[in-house]
Amino acid sequence: MSVSITLVRPDSREQKVVETGTTGLDLFGDDRSIVAMRVDGEIKDLATEIPEGADVEPITIGEPDGLYILRHSAAHVAAQALQGRFPEAKLGIGPPITDGFYYDFQTEPLTPEDLKGLEKDMARIVKERQRFVRRAVADDDAREELASEPFKLELIGLKGNSGDTEGASVEVGHGELTIYDNVRRDGSVAWKDLCRGPHVPHTGYLGNGFSLTRTSAAYWRGDQRNPQLQRLYGTAWASKDDLQAYKTRLEEAAKRDHRKLGAELDLFSFHDIVGPGLPLFHPRGGVIKREMEDYVRRRHIEEGFSYVGTPHIAKEDLFYTSGHLPYYADGMFPPLLEDDVRDEHGMVLKKGQAYRLKAMNCPMHNLIFASRGRSYRELPIRLFEFGTVYRDEKSGVVQGLTRVRSITQDDSHSYVTKEQAPDEVRHLLRFILSLLTDFGLTEVALEVSTRDTDGKKKDKFIGSDEQWEEATAILQAIADESGLPVVPDPGGAAYYGPKISIQAKDAIGRTWQMSTIQYDFNQPERFGLEYAAADGTRQQPVMIHSAKFGSIERFMGVLIEHYAGAFPVWLSPVQVLGVPVADTFGPYLDGVAEKLRAQGIRVEVDHSDDRFAKKIRNAFKEKVPFTLIVGGEDAEAGAVSFRYRDGSQRNGVPVDEAIADIVDWARSRRNDSPKAE
Repeated sequence: MSVSITLVRPDSREQKVVETGTTGLDLFGDDRSIVAMRVDGEIKDLATEIPEGADVEPITIGEPDGLYILRHSAAHVAAQALQGRFPEAKLGIGPPITDGFYYDFQTEPLTPEDLKGLEKDMARIVKERQRFVRRAVADDDAREELASEPFKLELIGLKGNSGDTEGASVEVGHGELTIYDNVRRDGSVAWKDLCRGPHVPHTGYLGNGFSLTRTSAAYWRGDQRNPQLQRLYGTAWASKDDLQAYKTRLEEAAKRDHRKLGAELDLFSFHDIVGPGLPLFHPRGGVIKREMEDYVRRRHIEEGFSYVGTPHIAKEDLFYTSGHLPYYADGMFPPLLEDDVRDEHGMVLKKGQAYRLKAMNCPMHNLIFASRGRSYRELPIRLFEFGTVYRDEKSGVVQGLTRVRSITQDDSHSYVTKEQAPDEVRHLLRFILSLLTDFGLTEVALEVSTRDTDGKKKDKFIGSDEQWEEATAILQAIADESGLPVVPDPGGAAYYGPKISIQAKDAIGRTWQMSTIQYDFNQPERFGLEYAAADGTRQQPVMIHSAKFGSIERFMGVLIEHYAGAFPVWLSPVQVLGVPVADTFGPYLDGVAEKLRAQGIRVEVDHSDDRFAKKIRNAFKEKVPFTLIVGGEDAEAGAVSFRYRDGSQRNGVPVDEAIADIVDWARSRRNDSPKAE
């Protein structure tokens, strides 16, 4: 007997007639770049039998789904290696993650030497080309097979949870529970795991493109009340060359780490006595922050926004009205209480009024809108502020400036008619893209975050289906018409409406989520916001949230890493450093510095006791764009010598010409670095 299928490739569709029982291995087994397949859009192992009439699409090892499957399989090989070396280790979960994978175990802490040994064991398993064989099992049979694995037994008892990822379905109670066996060539089972798959056909597909990277402590299923486990991290790529390229990117990223550069360049610091995620900006970091604020304040005014200001705390009733309590309660700090009312014995008669540190600015902007009557003639009304908000991020997830608890947002809210909403979104998107370009971030994509569609997180969102459908359609259409890459993010919307997030790539190709545009049909209703329409009726505006930097702290962290601390002239904390060849030329450089300061240039002169060569090295380490050197010939000629960050030099430049050149660079807002012609 035979069946008819359609073979789907990127540029073609081919009708094929194959024998009954044909699998993906029969179709693609000769091509080692193909690791799995989509059968009618669903990802399957290549060992799966193909049904009549199916559309079959190969998945290559280099595409995102292919790398995900490769890393999933690498996690299993790592777990097999670890249990082979430490038989008493108990299995947790082992999911793929961005650029790699991890697996959790209950075992003794692992050492660097352990990782080296485990990599050798993994290489042996890969060389054995053990097959990944999927089989369905009943719950009771799975419990019997995995009786020595307490964490797997717990997962079997959790409907809809997986042995691979926290909260991901393995169809427990929704079809079948599956185990994957690692099968040797002689047919014996080398290892097994509770898993929904899919996997590569055999371990040999991993080749030599994998590596174990580090270990850490972790709690079972992320809960501090649960047992502490050891987390083994690794990475896997389509080839050894791809693995090496990844390691090179990591090395470059380590050099650019904004936490390291922030300390070296004296930009900011964190202190235990203040608390995690609460940065202190030093004078040089303050320069960058001020330049960012001055720029974006001016741009908002040019774009039709009115600057406002609101307090840092408010009665928590405000956040019940806005819907942030209870929908966003986990992100807010606990309430602050006004003095309790007590009797003469100190007994509490009445609890004090609860206040909250604000985690967002929008509720207070709504109060500004509602402070007087509004007419359709005023719309759009655009309010903007630098509002510092506070998020109760757990200490384990705060990270330098890119994940903080004190967040300065260039936060705006546009109040528009429903008809004006699409154009306002377009206006905001153009504004944001121009801002990112001005800061040197030119490679961007859009992510459209929508409401969860499968119903699992239905309670997270408020509003009617019609409101969500209309708002989502507007954002999706505007994202699509932009011509930029658009990535879907189902379930990632804010509780009050869908959003567009702008993703920007930095100088070494990493993607950062930056600005956001969020469509809100809920808060205007909750606050009773109205305007007088042209026909005399009272209508409800649409509210559009937007943060251009997103967070000034996060944006600064990204810029530090994007430029590796070598900021453009206009953004550099110190734009010019004067270095005299000898102390006698210090007063001459002071005079040049005064002329530069009169032009608004940030300049310092190194009058330290260091030798000249060390002063030059210090200027290089501080990544100053212009180092002005003066010796005897320069002073006699009324000139200076330029030394640039790349080590190139221009000698004997007349002072007035040098000042004009520096001022031109600073005012041009160019994002490249000056150098000798």
